[in-house]
Amino acid sequence: MSTERVRFSWLGKLQRQVGYDLLVFRRNSASLFFTIAMPLMFLIIFISLFGNGELENGASVATLYVPGILAMAIISSTMMNLAFIITSRRERGMLKRLRGTPLPPWVFVLAEGLTGAVVASFMTVVIVAVGRILFGVSLNLTGVPTLLISVVLGAVVFSILGLAFTTVISSEEAAPAITNGVMLPLFFISDVYIQGDSVPGWVQSIANLFPVRHLAHALQDSFNPFVTETSWPWTHWLVLVLWGAFGTLVTVRFFRWTPRR
Repeated sequence: MSTERVRFSWLGKLQRQVGYDLLVFRRNSASLFFTIAMPLMFLIIFISLFGNGELENGASVATLYVPGILAMAIISSTMMNLAFIITSRRERGMLKRLRGTPLPPWVFVLAEGLTGAVVASFMTVVIVAVGRILFGVSLNLTGVPTLLISVVLGAVVFSILGLAFTTVISSEEAAPAITNGVMLPLFFISDVYIQGDSVPGWVQSIANLFPVRHLAHALQDSFNPFVTETSWPWTHWLVLVLWGAFGTLVTVRFFRWTPRR
């Protein structure tokens, strides 16, 4: 009986923390804009600039843009959002006070990851629905399992990287500048904003070192109108897992609960 009480105790704490994080997210206009509005805005801008004609097999051009925008939405809702929020809570002393509460640190970390996964899942539904309804984007039904795995894996890995990234951010004011300064160039070279054929080979080689391009490519086959069977993107998933392991090591070693200043 005591074991069951302990189990349900941490489950209840986890549920309440996730609920709190989602409530904070909904009330934060900046987070809502960068996580929900910006990916949709970029999708509409790109299709407006480059057109939405038909490909050789009848699919719409917008189908080629959705995977990259979806990768951007997943990263924004996990890594970038966590980098902002956790740094802010740390510098304001909220994380330090949290250590004095009955909430175990690992439950707090798990809740942050689950919150990112929930928002990322929501954005997946929104982007796919908007793409389908407004722009005729096609989705390979055989690729749905690959899509789901890629979304969940991407959300987990980039949530870990978001926590790890806070270890190099010195202040709340520096969080947006550092995070955007790192991620925006990666978006441009990782087939998020610009397709790989337009990027020089040496730039693609650099992009292959980072997880952003691998997430975008892991999502592509689920939408690719030129394939009838979706292959499992094991290589891209492996790179994501390795980056997740690296982020875990950095977080365990250097994550701080107290303000740096």
